[in-house]
Amino acid sequence: METSGAAEEAAEGREYRTAELAEAAGITVRTLRFYRERKLLPAPRREGRIAWYDEHHLARLRTIAAMLERGHTLGGIAELLAAFDKGRDVGELLGLESEMAGRGPEFPGWSQETPVRLSPEALADYFTGEVTPENLAAALDLGYVAVDGDEVVHVSRRLLDASSALVDQGVPLAAVLSAAREVRAHVEALAALFTDLVTAHVRPEAGELGATIEQLRPVAGGVVEAELSMAMDRRLRAGIAAWLEERARNA
Repeated sequence: METSGAAEEAAEGREYRTAELAEAAGITVRTLRFYRERKLLPAPRREGRIAWYDEHHLARLRTIAAMLERGHTLGGIAELLAAFDKGRDVGELLGLESEMAGRGPEFPGWSQETPVRLSPEALADYFTGEVTPENLAAALDLGYVAVDGDEVVHVSRRLLDASSALVDQGVPLAAVLSAAREVRAHVEALAALFTDLVTAHVRPEAGELGATIEQLRPVAGGVVEAELSMAMDRRLRAGIAAWLEERARNA
């Protein structure tokens, strides 16, 4: 009897003729050919006059069907898929993490973010109506998302949830991504400041770098969180005072 692992490997290596792929995707051959003409599908492998498709083509057809059900137009889907195909590979996005891991426990990474794997349609569900080619390109450029085969990988569960929460409150995704670019510049400066402070004054013994990082991680996070919360208080108090003053003038 074939093991489940062998069965999965066989499924991944399966190829389909045109009619077989259309049947597996639940569409007509005519629709499949139309999608090919619109460049919605990657070119099949050719063997003489026979076109051979694989599981990636089937996954793409299922993505197209799911996005059509969500109200996307074929033109919009084509633009999204083009941006998706041009996206940076997940190996590039998570390369630093892999590099850190390859150096052994004595050189741990600082970040503890959890990447999230999503289908393209699941990503669209997170940001209903906001996943445009422009926003996807901006997210790819920021390094928030990357492409891994037929999936999208978001670099951080916390950033994904925060972005989604802001969009749910009515903030356009384009504005969220624009603000994220500014936040990136500020936190890079904060990281440089904290790194310079620590490297100038902290000298861990050989083999103790990991323990030192574990001790300093909550310190750095606590400083940033405390300063941000106090800054938010100052901004809110100033905003409320200005609103009350304007209200009193109008009265």
